Amino acid sequence: MARKKIGHVELQWTCPNCAGLNPGPEKLCGNCGAPQPKDVEFFQAKRQELISDEGKIAQAEAGPDIHCPYCGSRNPADAEICNQCGGDLKEGLKRESGRVVGAFKTGPMTKVACPNCGAENADTAINCDQCGGSLAAEIKDTDSPVQIKQPSRNRIWIIAGIAVLLILACGIFFFFANRTSESTGIVQDVEWQRSVPIEAIVPVEYKDWQENVPVEGEILICTEEVRYVQSEPAPNSVEICGTPYTVDSGSGFGDVVQDCEYEVYESFCTYTVQEWSVVDTAVLTGNDYSPIWPEPTIEGEQRIGEDWEETYTIIFESGNERYVYSTNDLSLYQEAQIGSEWTLNINTFGNLVSIESQ
Repeated sequence: MARKKIGHVELQWTCPNCAGLNPGPEKLCGNCGAPQPKDVEFFQAKRQELISDEGKIAQAEAGPDIHCPYCGSRNPADAEICNQCGGDLKEGLKRESGRVVGAFKTGPMTKVACPNCGAENADTAINCDQCGGSLAAEIKDTDSPVQIKQPSRNRIWIIAGIAVLLILACGIFFFFANRTSESTGIVQDVEWQRSVPIEAIVPVEYKDWQENVPVEGEILICTEEVRYVQSEPAPNSVEICGTPYTVDSGSGFGDVVQDCEYEVYESFCTYTVQEWSVVDTAVLTGNDYSPIWPEPTIEGEQRIGEDWEETYTIIFESGNERYVYSTNDLSLYQEAQIGSEWTLNINTFGNLVSIESQ
């Protein structure tokens, strides 16, 4: 899948020194002045808004910030010298990035109660408008990163157990299906059928992608259908995207992205081609032991087809049961004379699977 960027949001962080809530880009705590620690974890506000300020957008797209190897201060990704101590940032440690922070949540503004005085504040507020206290506890607890649940060990064992049971069930079925018992049957009746196909040149209908339609094919109708799915945009494609989510960019901002794929549509056509095809079948049947082939009358540009078919049916009686056996073996059929006795091999499900002369 392709990752499509929708925009950027400003993340937040909580000062470990005073528990003050701060905007992600701020390098010092606005409440006590303590520097942002290297291992600080950014999180989303309760409701996110895509930023439109060009300066902030540029900062968000600059890449992960760098922590000075000498004083630990946080610097922008494109900085070469520490803005705090003037140290060289070549050996500086870049902040980690790429962590999924959570699902992107936007919509109408809601109110957040201050954990200190209870006053209601906008859900994007950092500090309480009434008492000035941090809203960190209230906001951070309402938002958590997206977590992908891994299948539990018990669930895996259950799935494996079901698979084993299915395999055993199939094995038992085939075992009983192939298990036979013998019974003596007497031939009560016989019947034969022989058929000869008659062909003519007629329009035969096929379906395929338009590029595969032969030159001689006559297109009846085409519809636009999904031929394949790919990760990059393409002509005549439809974008299918998942739920937007936020990824930590390492700069105090988050990239709001979607995982997208593209359904590529092409023309799928129904067409006809003139070719030899069966238009009729000449059939003969009988109840004797001297079957003959039909001799069909050919009209116009017709011809005799190649797939001649013959079926011979033998009807047995065994006790109170009646069994029907079909074959295309003429010699076996002619051997099954009326009143002759045969060994019938019958499977567990009561089906006649084979016969042997006695």
